[in-house]
Amino acid sequence: MYTAQGTIEKSHLLEQHQPMVRRIALQMIAKLPASVELDDLIQAGMIGLLDASKRYEDNRGAQFETFVSQRIRGAMLDELRATDWGSRGLRASARKVEQAVQALEHRLGRAPNEGEIAKELRMTLEAYQGLLQEVQGCQLLYVEDFSQGESESNFLDANAQEARSARGSSDDPLEQLLQSGFRHQLIDAIGSLPERDQLLLNLYYEEELNLREIGAVLEVSQSRVCQLHSQAISRLRAKLKDLL
Repeated sequence: MYTAQGTIEKSHLLEQHQPMVRRIALQMIAKLPASVELDDLIQAGMIGLLDASKRYEDNRGAQFETFVSQRIRGAMLDELRATDWGSRGLRASARKVEQAVQALEHRLGRAPNEGEIAKELRMTLEAYQGLLQEVQGCQLLYVEDFSQGESESNFLDANAQEARSARGSSDDPLEQLLQSGFRHQLIDAIGSLPERDQLLLNLYYEEELNLREIGAVLEVSQSRVCQLHSQAISRLRAKLKDLL
């Protein structure tokens, strides 16, 4: 809809793109701990949508959907940074899960089940599953991946250096990782996961289903999807450490 001056009606844009806010919030919530409320993300996203509608200019060339989605995600990320959703304690717990998975895989020669991981952590199965839901999202990337001391080469630096030496210099860290063969190592690591973990990761990252939709496919609850996602990421990080 347009105004008499031929510009896009802002109120119509707000109404039309409200579902986008919820969709983006549902995509992000799957990567975050259970303590993060969906309504808080949606509220932050609506503020981003409102800001985008004020800042958007029809003659900028960029489609409004592209422009507004970036502003919505940015507003949600600002809200997460302000509330410090990933405490040091949660990140430490996530690392313990990953270390337990890695130790068990070496000892057993296969992917350990939840009961075995809980026993390795000296926890009940119920407590372990509760921990998985709490650390959801905290184990995607650690501060230690960026820095491990002056004398020790860390994961990102090591792979970036390998890429630069193999293919020439590049200022893009993602490009450096892809050139270094990390993509193939990631594919191999995912392929070695249990089938359910592979399916879950495919549904979320490739098919972009939300937690409710993934739960319907796997015939489990949304909270169970959170637990399984946390465990799949822990398995994946453990395997990547071995490969790299």
